[in-house]
Formats: sequence, structure tokens, C-alpha cells
Amino acid sequence: MAKQSIFGRIAQLTKANINNLIDSAEDPKLMLDQLVRDYTNNIADAKNAVAETIGNLRLLEEDHAEDVKAASDWGSKALAASKKADEYRASGQSSEADKFDALAKVAIGRQMASEKEATDAEPTIASQTETVDKLKKGLTDMEEKLRELATKRDQLVARSKITQAQAKVNDAVGSINVMDPTSDLGRFEDKIRREEAKVKGQAELNDSSLDAQFNSLDDLDEQTEVEARLAALKSGS
Repeated sequence: MAKQSIFGRIAQLTKANINNLIDSAEDPKLMLDQLVRDYTNNIADAKNAVAETIGNLRLLEEDHAEDVKAASDWGSKALAASKKADEYRASGQSSEADKFDALAKVAIGRQMASEKEATDAEPTIASQTETVDKLKKGLTDMEEKLRELATKRDQLVARSKITQAQAKVNDAVGSINVMDPTSDLGRFEDKIRREEAKVKGQAELNDSSLDAQFNSLDDLDEQTEVEARLAALKSGS
């Protein structure tokens, strides 16, 4: 996987506005679950890419160190060969002196080649070091974003459960509103009140019937007295 592709995906994901994503999602929990999976997978891919980049950088650094050491070693060999040539020349052995001077030149050439390789590698090492630092920072941002996502998801689930529980309580309270005349309890209360009124009416009716009977008795006594008085008048008593 190309490092640039990983780098771009890191930048895109870490810039994501989670609150806006939640607001625009039909099912925020499902959306957050998917985002958590995406981030987790991308972090795993990014870690592999960064590890590979770091490995390549370490190889470059090792090669550079070897070139630097080689340049130093060839410089020492060139110096040793040159001194040896001087010793032979001082003792009159020109042919041996020339041989060691030639060896010194070969060593110097290899020293220069190693120095060039080391110098040429330094810009690449610097660039790769900067890339590794950016990728590490990107990984840190992604991991922080993942924690933020997980927290948002957990908060959302908790809030959803609380809302559902509250809705059930509200429905239960509304279904037993005894002040509602259309409710079952209200209708039952009305029925009882009608039955109580009927009983009262029957009692009142019964009372009225008894009063009429007693009144008729009073009328009968009055008529009897009238008849008795009339009989007394007729008898002259």
C-alpha cells in the first residue's frame, strides 16, 4: 500500500467532524459503529505502512553509517600506504614506494566513493525521517479520533436507552389517567355513579309510596270523626 495513500487517508479521517456526521445520519449508532470499524482497519493498515517506512529508513541509516565507516577505513588505509611508500622511498626503494603510493591512490579513490555515497544518501534520509514523523503524528491523531468515536458511540447508546425508558414511563402514565372520562376507569366510575343514583331514586320512590299510605290513613280518621259528629247532631245529644 502506497505511503502517500495511507497519509491521505489519515488526513481525511482525522479531519472528519463527528458531530456533523451524527446529525446527518439516519441511524447515528450504526454510522458510528461503521466509523469505528473503518478507523480500526485504517489504523491497522497505517501502522503496517509506517512500520515498513521506518524499516526502510533504518536500512538507509545503516547503509549511511557503513559508508561513513568505509570512508574512514579507506582514509586510514590510504594514509598507511602513503607512509609506507615514503619509508621505501627514503631507503632508496623507488619501485616499492611507487607500489604503495598506487595503493594509497586506490584507497583514496574508494574513500571518496564512500564519502559520495554517504553524502548522496543524506537528503533521502532527512526526507524519510520527516515522513516517518508525520506518519507517526497521523497515527496518534487517528488513535485519538478512534477514542473520541468510541466515547461518542457509548454516550449515544446510553442516551438512547434513557430516552426509550422515559417514553415507556410516559406511555404507562398516560394510559392510567383516571381523570380522563374516556378511559376505562372513568367509564367504570360513571357506571357506579349511575347505579348509586338509581338506588337513591328507588329509595326516594319507596319513601313517597309510604307517605301516601300514611296520608290515606289520616284522611280515613278524619272522615270517621265527621260521621260521628253528624250522628250526634241527629240524635240531639
